[in-house]
Amino acid sequence: MGIVSFLDHIIPDDLPIPEGARPADKPVLAQDHPDHALVEDFYADPRGRHFLNFISAHSDFLSALIRRDADVFADILRRGPDEAVARRLAALPELDQTATNDKTLMVELRRAKRAVALGVAIADLLGLWSLEKVTGTLADLADSALERASRFALRTWRGGEDSDASDGINGFVILGMGKLGSRELNYSSDIDLIVLYDPQRMAADDLDQLRQDLVRVTRQIIRLMEERTGEGYVFRTDLRLRPDPSVTPLAMSVLAAETYYESVGQNWERAAMIKARPVAGDLALGEEFLTHIRPFIWRKFLDFAAIQDIHSIKRQINAYRGGAEIAVDGHNIKIGRGGIREIEFFVQTQQLIWGGRQVELREKPTCLMLDRLAEFGHVLPETAVEMKQAYYYLRRLEHRLQMVNDQQTQTMPKAPEGMAAIAQFMGQADLDAFRATLRETLTTVAGHYARLFEESPDLGGDGSLVFTGSEDDPDTLETLSRMGFENPSHVAERIRVWHRGRYRATRSERSRQILTELMPRILKAFGDTASPDEALQRFDNFLSGLPSGVQLFSLFQAHPALLNLVSEILGEAPRLADWLSRKPILLDSVLGEDFFEPIVSDAPFAMSDDDDLSAALALCRDFQDILDAVRRWANDQKFRIGVQLLRGVADGDRIGPAYSAIALRALHAILPAASEEFAEQHGDMDGMGMAVVAFGKLGGGELLPMSDLDLVFVYDFAEDVTQSDGPKPLGPQVYYLRLCQRLVTAITTETGEGALYEVDTRLRPSGKAGALATQLAGFAKYYKLPEGEAWTWEHMALTRARPVYGSAALQARLTEVIRTALVQPRDIKKLLVDVDTMRNRIAREFAAKSEWDVKYRPGGLVDVEFTVQALQLAYAAENPSILSTNTADALERLQAAGYLTEPAFTALREGLRLWRQVQAAIRLTAPGGGFDASSALEGQKRALARAAGVDTFEDLAPRMEIVAQAVRGQYEALIATPAARYRKDLT
Repeated sequence: MGIVSFLDHIIPDDLPIPEGARPADKPVLAQDHPDHALVEDFYADPRGRHFLNFISAHSDFLSALIRRDADVFADILRRGPDEAVARRLAALPELDQTATNDKTLMVELRRAKRAVALGVAIADLLGLWSLEKVTGTLADLADSALERASRFALRTWRGGEDSDASDGINGFVILGMGKLGSRELNYSSDIDLIVLYDPQRMAADDLDQLRQDLVRVTRQIIRLMEERTGEGYVFRTDLRLRPDPSVTPLAMSVLAAETYYESVGQNWERAAMIKARPVAGDLALGEEFLTHIRPFIWRKFLDFAAIQDIHSIKRQINAYRGGAEIAVDGHNIKIGRGGIREIEFFVQTQQLIWGGRQVELREKPTCLMLDRLAEFGHVLPETAVEMKQAYYYLRRLEHRLQMVNDQQTQTMPKAPEGMAAIAQFMGQADLDAFRATLRETLTTVAGHYARLFEESPDLGGDGSLVFTGSEDDPDTLETLSRMGFENPSHVAERIRVWHRGRYRATRSERSRQILTELMPRILKAFGDTASPDEALQRFDNFLSGLPSGVQLFSLFQAHPALLNLVSEILGEAPRLADWLSRKPILLDSVLGEDFFEPIVSDAPFAMSDDDDLSAALALCRDFQDILDAVRRWANDQKFRIGVQLLRGVADGDRIGPAYSAIALRALHAILPAASEEFAEQHGDMDGMGMAVVAFGKLGGGELLPMSDLDLVFVYDFAEDVTQSDGPKPLGPQVYYLRLCQRLVTAITTETGEGALYEVDTRLRPSGKAGALATQLAGFAKYYKLPEGEAWTWEHMALTRARPVYGSAALQARLTEVIRTALVQPRDIKKLLVDVDTMRNRIAREFAAKSEWDVKYRPGGLVDVEFTVQALQLAYAAENPSILSTNTADALERLQAAGYLTEPAFTALREGLRLWRQVQAAIRLTAPGGGFDASSALEGQKRALARAAGVDTFEDLAPRMEIVAQAVRGQYEALIATPAARYRKDLT
């Protein structure tokens, strides 16, 4: 070119310099350097000096290059950028022979990068090169540098042995992705790479060792390229576009990559592979790989769902329909509204749809494809022209932003002085005119982009929701934060895991397509919960256990309210969430018309030959099937009641009969089957057999979530029987002891269908010291006054006892025995002293840890129950009608009989109601069954408030304190104060 021609291309009016800018230093070459005079002449010319001042004013990076590499600058002046850069690139292959160690290679590659960067920048600033030549030259440099690094790393791995050009790289290839693949590399760009290898071509015997070795080779290539030294760096590298990068090695086998794309590859990965190009190593292998996955990238026939999913690549980015003006200061011209990415997506999404049938639309360059789309009638010619003009302008602006400090940035300055400097770097001295041009460009792109697939609804909601690629999208993180997520980066990473098909539920293409459509609704549903991050994490756990996702996602799509319910369950009721994770098919039943019908009695679970459990039992082949069927049925029913409690449809105070009926129905299914299996070995025993007596909450029909079953086993046999009649006969006591053990095991064993109930047998006569099963006569004698051994507290427990299983004759006898024991005349003074003594002991040994321990706190559930049980024992002899195993019913009977005043009844009944409501909510929502207000999630607090019937959680504690004081006052008046007087009398 020569210095004269070079100077002729410098037009000072096109290169504005800020007022007060410091003049550039003169490039310094040694006096004896051949180009010394050339540089002196250039600096002496006003045009040359203006050019250097222009660079100095706008780019510290380029100014530093000129000062450091004045000889390179002189070479560009003498030869012109074309020849100077071409010679640098042509010399790079010589490094394959001359660079004998990594230090030498790293130095030479970095020097070449500096020389090419300076030459490209000068050609770009002076308008000597087209955009395609600028970006293509940068891509050529990256290709050659990667080739040199690959050959060196492979040669080092092979022990430094000599090999010809083909053998040295055989079986190892680097694919350039994104702008490197399409030869559209920007000035300070990372390079996106995928590293593949073919074990067969590399003649490997140990595949695992080969994988480890090639990962190390890849790491060395990365180091050679991006490690910063005193000479700078070559290119920053990014290998996260490989299949599922969080779990796959840096270097993958070709077969593994092919399998991934053919099985779980996503549409955004199809779009990414459009740009893929072998750039280093075994280029033939790379071409073969791309040929093999061509059917994945280019589909000749697309169904509606596939087209919708391709649309969603674009629609996940908010189309921002409407006329709001774009603020250009601080705008990101790549990923912001109207930016470069919108142009690229505009092209790529249409390539995916049409490229399968029109091979002319399979090229990589963006502007070429805009022309082709117009040629084939997919976009208007004027649209293609406007989008190309915008692309050229924005890419040129992108280069100016990056030339300032060699940083990969696409964000405009926020400060006016920064905007003015960039405007001048673009050759525009008038800042307002520059802003207007940029705004018009962005608005044009945004308009065309918004009209693309305009019949499809926007998936972005109120902002971007982009989960393509392998890195976080800043706008998406901002959207997630606005939705309420505290750790948006983690949320985005989880969603990318779903889209990559790592779970069975998202492995099919159809499931991922529906999931993409649903994503905004899913995120809104979980964002509306009190603890969005935790709810979404539980949903992630839920998805990970599903065998398939299409059915569930389709349900969500057809029934949006169902998604809201699932988010509520996962956000507020971890125990329900666990069961739902085991049985997602339960969601089908949620859609039934009667699912939310309030259950306030045991009627839905009455024993019948034509109910769901009976039908399931009829299909059972053996005892194990019966255990599974009963657990499946019972847990499904408990799930239904739990959901009703969560939603506020059911009341924790009135749900006891339904929970209790489930338990009884389960016992009546399991116990006969367990008895029959036992009898196969040991036979039967003449007499009335064995009965089960329910105590505690089951006895009173008051079961709540997580309640144990308090059971006592009573048997009776004929006087003349000495053993059972089976193949392995047993004596009566041993027979019923082992039968009892078998029955308890049948109830408590956890199977593949989960747990059923825990059983507590400590309320049997003599407690732990007594036999597990008690003979009827011994049971009756134990409670007989005054010679019986039962303590007062055991008589209290007996007020809630009722036979629930066994022969009719034995159950009738037990009912009579229990009633006889309860109506015995008692020493009321001793009774009340014993009751109060027991309450005080409980207060010492089980002191309430907080006000939320509603069972043991003063004025809590124990005070209500002790008061009711003491009054029943005190007055049942004179009025048996007050007896009831159910606490609420007993309260009403005591009031009706005149043993409780209206205020006493109201206080105790309100306490019973509130404590049941709170206890049910805590058991349903707390992972460990306990509650700590200081660490509780907002969802749990909200559920507690709803269950207790107060407006806010803050209203609940004061309400509980008022109720507790009222209950405690009645306990004091009816039990504690009289007991204090009677203690003196008894002593």
